[in-house]
Amino acid sequence: METRIDPYVDTYATRTMGMKASAIRALFAVANRPEVVSLAGGMPNIADLPLDVIGTMIGDLIKARGPQIMNYGSAQGDDRIREQICEVMREEQIEAHGDDVIITCGSQQGLDLVTRTFIDPGDVILAEAPSYVGALGTFAAYQARVVHVAMDEEGIIPEAVREATAAVQASGGRVKFLYTIPNFNNPAGTLLSVARRQELLAVAKELGILLVEDNPYGLLGIDVPPQPALRSFDAEQVVYLGSFSKTFAPGFRTGWVLAPPAVLKKLVLAQESATLCPPTFSQFAISEYLSTWDWRAQIASFRDMYRIRRDAMLRGLDDHMPAGATWTHPKGGFFVWMTLPEGFDADQLMGRATSHRVAFVPGTAFYADGLGSRNMRLSYCFPTPEAIYEGTRRLGEAIKEEAELRATFGLTIPRTQPEEIAP
Repeated sequence: METRIDPYVDTYATRTMGMKASAIRALFAVANRPEVVSLAGGMPNIADLPLDVIGTMIGDLIKARGPQIMNYGSAQGDDRIREQICEVMREEQIEAHGDDVIITCGSQQGLDLVTRTFIDPGDVILAEAPSYVGALGTFAAYQARVVHVAMDEEGIIPEAVREATAAVQASGGRVKFLYTIPNFNNPAGTLLSVARRQELLAVAKELGILLVEDNPYGLLGIDVPPQPALRSFDAEQVVYLGSFSKTFAPGFRTGWVLAPPAVLKKLVLAQESATLCPPTFSQFAISEYLSTWDWRAQIASFRDMYRIRRDAMLRGLDDHMPAGATWTHPKGGFFVWMTLPEGFDADQLMGRATSHRVAFVPGTAFYADGLGSRNMRLSYCFPTPEAIYEGTRRLGEAIKEEAELRATFGLTIPRTQPEEIAP
């Protein structure tokens, strides 16, 4: 194929320099091959959804209200679904009014709107380490500087937030907000303890830092009930991002932001300039689902399904990983975070893993500073339990082969990442 010089290279905005392809999307060509067990993507498994019922429901909805649901709507979103979202959030002890909610095209767009509203080039965002790759991409696109904050098995460490903030201020920087996924963190799978939540809020209030709470997995606890959201403790200090992608279906691209009134006004203006309005059809379809189907029982069914898959992965890791490898034991969500033995590099292991027909996401994708070389994210949400177990066997074989190669040629890689998250 002929290589052509981009004639517009000198006219792009400087913020495009921070845009790059998602490490997960880059794996799709390999991970989607039928012979490959993909432990890479975080695609929810919607096989348990009553697709026949949903199909009939949508057909009836179009017949009854087609001209309305297939037209433009409000930039803030339909009144009815915003009130229903408040009912969903009560599962996590959030008391809110629909007027404080804005509908977005998935929580990813909500994160984009929040970042656009708060960030000028060079502003600092604190983010737990490791952090969601999609968030890091958004922050880079708006030319923010990401400063990572340490985590352990209980989630983000509040004292580390204080230390990071002091370091930023000492260098003349300004922290605009702290981004966190407190429930079953993507990628680490960790759950922020209730005591830590209250401590984190106290530190943020003391420092005058807004918290952005991204919570796509909060209702998908496997070993624990829904935890009280950060937003449930403080309505003014927290901007909350929610989504139906994990608890219903991602194809509808419907999420929401719950924000203090002053912030919400800015987000509505940003939404109007971005999309005019969120998808009306998707809102009405999900609203009908929430009002006609037992969505709580459906989520319970998802939890049971993911429990079986999570257990298959942990059993496979126990059976197939070499000495020196460690991993988290998530109580919910989609992901296990694994740390390879000393001397291994997950990026370099990818090719060998592909030859063994298994895919994962290297840990460096989840850091803004290039760390995470010994880490990998393993997803158990989509493959069958049997495929997950087989995938861990293939991954173990790839690591074993890599170790033998290193022993033969005396290869070593210096450790270049922070202390690992404890399993």
